[in-house]
Amino acid sequence: MGVWKSLQTMRRNVLETLPEISTRQPMVSGRTGKRWHMVMDPDALNHMLRDRLPDYPKSDVTKDILRPAIGESLFIAEGQEWHWQRRTAAPSFSLRNVTALAPVMSAAAERCVQRLDAVGGLRAVNMYDEMVQTTFEVISDVTFSGQEGFDRDIVHAALEAYIQSTAKMSLGDLLGLPSWVPRLNRLRNGDALKTMQRVADGAIQARRQSGTKGVPDLLDLLLAGEDPESGRRMTTEELRDNLLTFIVAGHETTALSLSWALYLVANDPRVQDIACAEARSVLGDRVATAEDIPHLPYIRQIVDEALRLYPPAALVSRTALKDDRLCGREVKAGDTVMIPIYALHRNYLLWDEPDSFRPERFADRKAIRRYAYLPFGDGPRICIGASFALTEAVIILASILTKYRFDPVAGKVPKPVMILTLRPDGGVWLMPKASKPHQL
Repeated sequence: MGVWKSLQTMRRNVLETLPEISTRQPMVSGRTGKRWHMVMDPDALNHMLRDRLPDYPKSDVTKDILRPAIGESLFIAEGQEWHWQRRTAAPSFSLRNVTALAPVMSAAAERCVQRLDAVGGLRAVNMYDEMVQTTFEVISDVTFSGQEGFDRDIVHAALEAYIQSTAKMSLGDLLGLPSWVPRLNRLRNGDALKTMQRVADGAIQARRQSGTKGVPDLLDLLLAGEDPESGRRMTTEELRDNLLTFIVAGHETTALSLSWALYLVANDPRVQDIACAEARSVLGDRVATAEDIPHLPYIRQIVDEALRLYPPAALVSRTALKDDRLCGREVKAGDTVMIPIYALHRNYLLWDEPDSFRPERFADRKAIRRYAYLPFGDGPRICIGASFALTEAVIILASILTKYRFDPVAGKVPKPVMILTLRPDGGVWLMPKASKPHQL
């Protein structure tokens, strides 16, 4: 593709820029304004994401898209700025703290089941919308629990408007123009973002005054957080940027994982039989808790396989700071180096029948080659919320499947479209029906 066609395609659907050969080769290179490389080789990815991490920072395009919403937070920060924030925030996402917050996930799952009960199997349901609502309830409750001043609808609307119009490639991005050259699509929605940030700032200030009540939520944990090396604590602005990062990254990505998982399960009766039987045998008619997760291995395998086939962050981009070699090929300083996770997860060199939905491939996770499966990244910058997201996904999916089975709706096939995340265009429309023991 030339520059103009590439730009049009990327603004419509980034996935359409991935050449088919990227699922059959370890590396693909080219030039579209700037030199670029797509890397699908685990050894090369280990080199980038672990051994030479400082030489492959997130691309300027990624930072320019996200900075207006989440500032210099963990997701964007580099070097020492990233290190101190990571050290400060990491304890908040310990297994103990995630387990303590799991009742919020179970409560949201129960409300989701109640909404499905209200439908009564009489009509199809867009399960993508359901999962977005459910996971946003979780992330807002574990972030700003009991905070009357936090208006989740305002924050959700602002984020959606931002992603739809602002988080897209511009011609300046494709040509590699400096960040100070204005991108018109990023001059919009300033008011919505300011409102979102103001709401979050107000909630943080209110919590500073009121203190912790009951089980500490994420805001409480971060307020108490301290860098063990420097003793530094986060300012209100730093707290807000990181909390908004967790909201942005922590609700839609999990909602997408669950939506695609339900779509895949609905289209595979064998998998659905096994999953519903496991859920009912462990849960009966109740919703799942964190304590149930070790007893729901097949549900976890479904989540893992959905993340493989439809990774929410389907492509990430880095900029090479130094000359290097990847897969025996020259990489020059300034080149864009992309990790097309969608192509990596469907690469024929790495996976048996890569386009098939086979949850059992994750029965032995040690058999999965490291850096061939990157739904949460890897290396020092692996997603800090990975354990939180997986706990939430298993709790919600198991809670739904113990009560309901799903049939696909004729003519409603979601198309995977990526702008910032890999969304099901048109939604995930499924027909729920009560799951009874004799059906399994």
